[in-house]
Amino acid sequence: MVLQAHSLVSTFVAIDFETADRWPDSACALAAVRVSLGEITERRFSLIRPPRPDIFFTHIHGITWDDVASAAPFAEVWPDFEQMLAGAEAIAAHNAPFDRGVLNACCAAAGLDAPKIPFVCTVRVARRAFGLRRANLPAVCRHLGFPLKHHDAASDAEACARILMEAQKTLGP
Repeated sequence: MVLQAHSLVSTFVAIDFETADRWPDSACALAAVRVSLGEITERRFSLIRPPRPDIFFTHIHGITWDDVASAAPFAEVWPDFEQMLAGAEAIAAHNAPFDRGVLNACCAAAGLDAPKIPFVCTVRVARRAFGLRRANLPAVCRHLGFPLKHHDAASDAEACARILMEAQKTLGP
């Protein structure tokens, strides 16, 4: 379920995955930023050992097999992130269908239940709140003056959180 762009949420967790290959269960990094009542209250980042040793997207995110070979697999990393979702009304992601698909695939591969919390897509939110036609993460961050190290999961999750916080101020109750 994806919440509508005009839905306001007081507590949410912005997430961002980086993947190793074209399969959605190949998460190699995850970052999350929890926001409560307009304030960032928690940040978390972890490298993840993907299920296959081939990292096809190093040229995008810079993560290599050497970086993740000794990292914990998703099944061991997810419980700490899942705790951040307690009491959250939504999970925010920039291009939510991608991150929701990765989360669902990783949970399924690990034999875990995916969270039932609705997603908010900050691409859709940015288009509505700021009237942007081009709403990829770098474009929205440039428009809002937010720093971004694109395809760094921690930076992308933080940017996503800040976009939703700013959009909620713009859209109002």
